[in-house]
Amino acid sequence: MSTPSGTSRPDGSDAAASGPTDPDAIKAEIEATREQLGRTVDELSHRLDVPARAKEGAARAKDTAVETYRESPPAVVGAGAAVAGLLGLLVWRRRRKRRRAAATSTGAGAALAQARAETRRARAEAEREAKRARRAAARDAKRQAAVKNAKRQARKTRKRTERTVRKARR
Repeated sequence: MSTPSGTSRPDGSDAAASGPTDPDAIKAEIEATREQLGRTVDELSHRLDVPARAKEGAARAKDTAVETYRESPPAVVGAGAAVAGLLGLLVWRRRRKRRRAAATSTGAGAALAQARAETRRARAEAEREAKRARRAAARDAKRQAAVKNAKRQARKTRKRTERTVRKARR
């Protein structure tokens, strides 16, 4: 058996398996292990400290925004206005939705919603009736035109027949 350095102990046992025998070397190895464990614990505690990481992220974002503003102020102002407008729109839509929900849940609101629904139904029915009336008027107009045309044809035929009869009598 050999040690990591390639040497073996005279009694045939492995030096790496039993570790160093020198007390100073053992203390140095313990200190190195403690330092490594300390670094690992610090890194893990940093990873698990979400509020601190969030603050760091916010600080980085702020620094980036400030740096971007220094490079191009109009672009940052425009982006800020766009974000503010979007947030305002979202807040407005949410409030509007809540107001409508609250209005329909109350007695007066429910009555109002019911009245609106009835109005919509009445309008739809009126539109259907108007459409039917237009179709009927169009049919009547076609019939009247056909009757008029038939009368005209009958007059022409009658006149032709009368002419033919007159010619035949002569």
